[in-house]
Amino acid sequence: MINIDRKNVIYNFSKENKSIKNIESGDVIKVQTFDCFKNQLLDDSKALEEIDMSLTNPATGPIYVNNAEVNDVLKVEVLDIKVGEVGVIGAIANEGCLGDKFTESKIKRIKVKNNIAYFNEKLSFEIDPMIGVIGVAPSNDVVPTVTPGSHGGNMDCTKIKKGATLYFPVQVEGGLLALGDLHALMGDGEISMCGLEIEGEVTLKVTVIKNKSIEGPMIEVDDKLIVVASSKTVEEAWKKATVYMHNFLVKELKMDVYDAGMLLSMVGNLVICQVVNPLKTVRMELPLSCLRKYNYKICD
Repeated sequence: MINIDRKNVIYNFSKENKSIKNIESGDVIKVQTFDCFKNQLLDDSKALEEIDMSLTNPATGPIYVNNAEVNDVLKVEVLDIKVGEVGVIGAIANEGCLGDKFTESKIKRIKVKNNIAYFNEKLSFEIDPMIGVIGVAPSNDVVPTVTPGSHGGNMDCTKIKKGATLYFPVQVEGGLLALGDLHALMGDGEISMCGLEIEGEVTLKVTVIKNKSIEGPMIEVDDKLIVVASSKTVEEAWKKATVYMHNFLVKELKMDVYDAGMLLSMVGNLVICQVVNPLKTVRMELPLSCLRKYNYKICD
């Protein structure tokens, strides 16, 4: 087990970032993360207006994976997610789907104990921890950690949780993996700018898949294959996710273009991941049984 503490963070995904750790394909790593506010709001005396917003969305890393080369795929298995004892959620004025209803910004600190988040004296919920930001360096662009894209980044996808296997297209040597922005609980859409933001520790197994290429992030979880796409609008993002999955079926399963379209219309599901980041994110889900019927595995 390789432990990676959170003293080194990035705020942009870039090939220019200096790696903080070199690992081998197949290594298991344990990565510490701050919450999206870099823990500035864990202090009960702090208000949202008092924190340094330039420190938001830190991602621990980047991590260099030896022998990860351009056009390979980085396989990242989420083995475990442990979260802290206090999370922060906010309703932000003029931001998110309900921003026009808030005359001021407010935050709520929520205690988490024994996997239960205590929202108020009447409401409590079992947590379902997820990773909001995870990705690799893009080939040429410098992408802020608040922004999602084909490299991953701030996808805020609730399916990036314990038990999920992620796939990223390696765009620079070593991949330069980084992650952060854990949520103890978040609804699909993240409509008020925040999930239940929380610090934590993520255990991952990272493997290089040679001679394989993909368009963007993919996930295997809950017996589903998921592709993730981001764009300026939700409409553009759902179109992109649909075309991505269709391309995958035609290219990898050798399906007829018409059959692939009809299959997606019959059993493919489009789900909004988030609508509050600079680019909006949508996922398309397909039963993994479809791949098994074709004897197809991403790792083969």
